[in-house]
Amino acid sequence: QVQLVESGGGEVQAGDSLRLSCAASGRTISTYAMGWFRQAPGKEREHVASITWGPTRTYYVDSVKGRFTISRDNAKNTVYLRMNSLKPEDTALYSCAAGLSRTNWRYWGQGTQVTVSS
Repeated sequence: QVQLVESGGGEVQAGDSLRLSCAASGRTISTYAMGWFRQAPGKEREHVASITWGPTRTYYVDSVKGRFTISRDNAKNTVYLRMNSLKPEDTALYSCAAGLSRTNWRYWGQGTQVTVSS
């Protein structure tokens, strides 16, 4: 089992930056794909970014390319999502996930809220 706890969310203004963290426990995440998802009220959950291993590859949804960066620190068992140039449409509950691949997610965190005002 892998437990995931997100942090770093908050209320910011458009154009600001945030860095979300997802701390894992229970198992090392070094051999898991790690992803960030978001869900806004009334909308479906969206796969925002993910990072695989062996080799390391990253994926971003088009709407965040060039603004968000996913990274992982295996020594700290933590994955990050750096979010720059935030927009009101980025407002959502952001959750991280761990899985076998970008399409096979097994473990989920509870999420951290990001609210961007214009």
